[in-house]
Amino acid sequence: MGLPRKLKNFNLFVEGRGYQGEIDEVNLPKLMRKMDEHRAGGMVGPVKLDFGPKELEMEWTVSGWSPNLFDNWGASKHNAALLRFMGAVQSDDDEKVSALEVVARGRHEEIDTGKAKGGDKTEIKIKTALTYYKLTVDGKVIMELDFVNMVEIVNGKDLQAATRAAIGL
Repeated sequence: MGLPRKLKNFNLFVEGRGYQGEIDEVNLPKLMRKMDEHRAGGMVGPVKLDFGPKELEMEWTVSGWSPNLFDNWGASKHNAALLRFMGAVQSDDDEKVSALEVVARGRHEEIDTGKAKGGDKTEIKIKTALTYYKLTVDGKVIMELDFVNMVEIVNGKDLQAATRAAIGL
């Protein structure tokens, strides 16, 4: 019998600046696919056709005021903000700690400075719309998505290679 591997601790780096002691929470990107239902003559039921990954976003919350959080607000480049999540994952039946890393690029869609109230915790919540995402565990790339460059790699398999070749890329 084994115990689940749990996130024991983490840090977030934004443009290389670590938020140790300031980062409260990170909502890692939810992986979704665009699926459209299709049912035509001669079919007994519908089939969902896969049109690839849907949009990705990452939400994160920082304690206190940090003026550099606003540095990339309104950036014209789709990949202006670099986020790097580093996590330590461990099962309580094993001493091995695994390194979980998410590297993401995008631009900030929303910055919520919250309410101002004396004596209350100050938080800034940021939502970043992503165009690039890479998930690595212990140095092994599990998934890499680069929307602009038509890259979709899962466990070493390039899911878009044939499509890129078919359209001359």
